[in-house]
Amino acid sequence: MKSPYSYLVIEGNIGSGKTSLSQMLAKEWEANLVLEEFADNPFLAKFYESPERYAFPLELSFLSERFSQLKKEWQPDLFQPKIIADYFIAKCQIFASNNLQEDESKLFGKMYELVSQSMPSPDLIVYLYVQTSRLQENIKKRGRDYEQNITDEYLNNIQQQYLQYFQQHPNLKVLMLDTTEIDFVEDEKWFQTIQSLIAQEYESGIHRIQLSPQNIAWP
Repeated sequence: MKSPYSYLVIEGNIGSGKTSLSQMLAKEWEANLVLEEFADNPFLAKFYESPERYAFPLELSFLSERFSQLKKEWQPDLFQPKIIADYFIAKCQIFASNNLQEDESKLFGKMYELVSQSMPSPDLIVYLYVQTSRLQENIKKRGRDYEQNITDEYLNNIQQQYLQYFQQHPNLKVLMLDTTEIDFVEDEKWFQTIQSLIAQEYESGIHRIQLSPQNIAWP
């Protein structure tokens, strides 16, 4: 089965599994995979050590990198391959709203508006909602040194910023999947369930589905 969307975005908090799901779907649907390039960002580890000092250069560098990457991938061509990405450009504004001081946030917002106007809107955003305790387990499991001191408060704030953004943009199609109680990487049936849910048609707005052994049947 091919991807039913030209441009599908998988989003979520830190440690939610968005990259894993993007990779699995791209392989299954033979789509072009766009993954966020953060490993070489010189400000990321510094930000977690000193947020107030490095928040602005970090967010500015991410804005530049994400814009360049998406602009390169997105070509207005009738025969363009399907695209699945593990982020969308509005992530820049979401994280900046949480991480920057008021004056920095206003300046960043002006720069973001200039950049985002030339970016296409996703056909569907799949948001992986995961409770904070599970996020922390995932973060510790993958073992990135600079992430080990991320607080529950920070993760809660990021989650809230995402939800607020979606509520403020009712024109977007958002499929919000609560995956706190499942493991779609290790359990093929859960991946198939998610795949079948994503392949459905959705109206604009937020569509919430909780995935757990108690309340959903296998496809």
